[in-house]
Formats: sequence, structure tokens, C-alpha cells
Amino acid sequence: MRAIVGIGNPGKKYQFNRHNVGFLALDHFAEKHNLKFIPSKYDFYFSEGEVEEAPFILAKPTTYVNNSGIAVRDLISFYNIPVQDVLVVVDDINLNEFDFRLKKSGSDGGHNGLASIIYQLNSDAFPRLRIGIGSDFEKGNLADYVLSDFNETELKKLFETFEYTSAIIRAFVVGGYNSCLSEYSKIKNQLKNNLKDSNGS
Repeated sequence: MRAIVGIGNPGKKYQFNRHNVGFLALDHFAEKHNLKFIPSKYDFYFSEGEVEEAPFILAKPTTYVNNSGIAVRDLISFYNIPVQDVLVVVDDINLNEFDFRLKKSGSDGGHNGLASIIYQLNSDAFPRLRIGIGSDFEKGNLADYVLSDFNETELKKLFETFEYTSAIIRAFVVGGYNSCLSEYSKIKNQLKNNLKDSNGS
């Protein structure tokens, strides 16, 4: 079984925050597969499914972003999932809005949720799918920015991005990181070619 963990804060007031991109991406994937999230006995909501006979679990920690690692630790311990079979979906201020990047492992990049996961697992060897939320804020206003809501126009663009990230998540479920990377590369090349065509190149 593979796990996909979205990072975000629980509760309606945070639902459409920039910091909740991970939750929103998982909600989109779950909806495409007719899945519902339910509470677990641990600090996360979850949903189990199957794609091409490959089982998976989606999880949304209820620990708030800064303590995400507690939920991820309990999740992989209960389901006995190897670290490399956990894909973390997370917001990233270092990427342009609605851009996305796939990475096999690495540092937390300044994200408290990733820092918590790395600390609790004592490992940074888990793949992560980072979704850009931009950095249009003044120095010292990071917290306010990540806890601000997307507007309607931004949400529309975000859900277009989720069509791509859902395909990447699906590939991860079916074939692990290598399959995921292949799908990611295909999508990125497609987007690059579309941009060339639209620019008349």
C-alpha cells in the first residue's frame, strides 16, 4: 500500500487558505475516485481506495501544519508503509502560483510541515509534490499570506492544476516514485509544448 498525505490545517475557516493546497489537492483526487474522508483513531482523516488493483490511503493530518509529522508517523506505523512509499503534497512559496514540482527527497525548504515530518520520521527520504502559491507578500507577513484565501479566479486556476497533480498521484499509487516521475515529466513536457504553441514558436 502507498500513502498520499496532504498538508494543511483542519477546519472550515482554513479550507481555502494557500497553506491548505495539500488538503485541497487530496480532496480533488478523492472526488475523482468517489472517495470520502473519515476520522481515524489517530490525528488524521483518511480514505482508502484502489487503482488498477493497487491499494492506497489518502490522509489529511488534524494536527495543524506545524505538527504534521505526528500524524504521518502514526500513519506509516499503523499501515507499515515504507517512507519512500509516502507522497507528501504541500504548498510552496518558492514556486510561482499554480506551478508544481516533484522531488524524491530533500530538506524541508523552510516549510514547517515538512520539517515536522522529517523530524518525526528521522528521514527526509519521502517524495513530495510541491504546489506553488507564490510569494506576493511583504517581509514579515509570511504567516498572514499563507493563511489568506485564494480568490475565485485563483481557485479556478488551482483546480486546473489539480487535474495534473491528480494524474501524478495516480501514477504514484500504481507504480511508485519512478512511475510518478515519468508521468510528471510527460505532463511538464506537454505544458512546455503548449506554451511554445501559444507563443507561436
